Amino acid sequence: MKNGLRLWKQALPFVGPALALLCLFVLYPLGRNIVISFTNYDILQDHITELVGFKHYTDMFNNGKYLIALRNTLLYTLITVPGQMLLGLILACLLKTATRGQTIFKVICYLPVLTSWVIVSLVFRYLFTSGKGGLINYALLQIGVLTKPVAWLQGEWTANMVLWVFGIWKGVGWVMIIYLAALQGVSKDIYEAAQIDSANTIQTFVHITVPLVKNTSLYLLTVLTIGGFGAYIHVMMITEGAPLGTTNQLMNLMYTTAFSKYDFGYAAAQAVVMGLMIFSLTLIQRRLSSETVNWWRTCENENPTKVPSTHPALLSTAGLCMFGTGSFFVHGCNCDDAASVQLAVSANPAPAAFLPE
Repeated sequence: MKNGLRLWKQALPFVGPALALLCLFVLYPLGRNIVISFTNYDILQDHITELVGFKHYTDMFNNGKYLIALRNTLLYTLITVPGQMLLGLILACLLKTATRGQTIFKVICYLPVLTSWVIVSLVFRYLFTSGKGGLINYALLQIGVLTKPVAWLQGEWTANMVLWVFGIWKGVGWVMIIYLAALQGVSKDIYEAAQIDSANTIQTFVHITVPLVKNTSLYLLTVLTIGGFGAYIHVMMITEGAPLGTTNQLMNLMYTTAFSKYDFGYAAAQAVVMGLMIFSLTLIQRRLSSETVNWWRTCENENPTKVPSTHPALLSTAGLCMFGTGSFFVHGCNCDDAASVQLAVSANPAPAAFLPE
């Protein structure tokens, strides 16, 4: 007990300032927001006028505008997150294999990430302007794809599509850089072994590249999902929720509720629900990732004769394994039984760098 107190006294000067800032700027506002969500709060007089219990929460799920914003946020996340991850991984693979112009390609792809959200949102708003004045309409009319201009930002689904395209375009450069860093740790010997065993580009991508960047993908999935729920600036700058609130997302609906209608209790309830959604999704993703790791360890320790087709040992230089229709291909030989595969794996263990954590 005394040793513990002594250690706390020694550590307190170092962690104390950080803990104080955490309590002041994170924990206190979080607790205050939860309290306000159960009340009617008057921002002008800075006091709670009445306790309403769960009224804001029940009203929320009976409110059509909130349900539309929730739908739009979920769709935005479900479309932009896989889109960014897939395009980012493809660009990273192309960049890794490029022999010339890598720096220029990196700059071009990463430039959208560096530019201001406000500026590029205004550019997108100009590009998709209704009538012939919009660059997209003008270009599509010139090449004959369209026969008349499209009111991109005046239609519910076309306006949402513009937001989806913007979200993918803005974030794909960052995803590419993260995947490129992960691919730097993958040995070229693995890809050379794939070429020796006549694996085509798609097989190499699906059976080698994707499994070997699995942990990076799980990290990106979590971070991009949180970012998808936090989409705000480009929604306000491009569509402002138009037409008739059908492009609203949770963040800008929350802002409008708080600072246009001054209904801070209702806005606080929206914030609490969104925080719980993000927290739940993050826990689910972490659970899935841990189950994947446990599955690998079970296959390796309890039943080594049933090695997954993406086992790092089978992807190593001496033992590439391409899983096809129930057969394994090791050193170019067709091995229909798991014992033959295990023999090849035992003779050619995976490098330590490629073993699961």
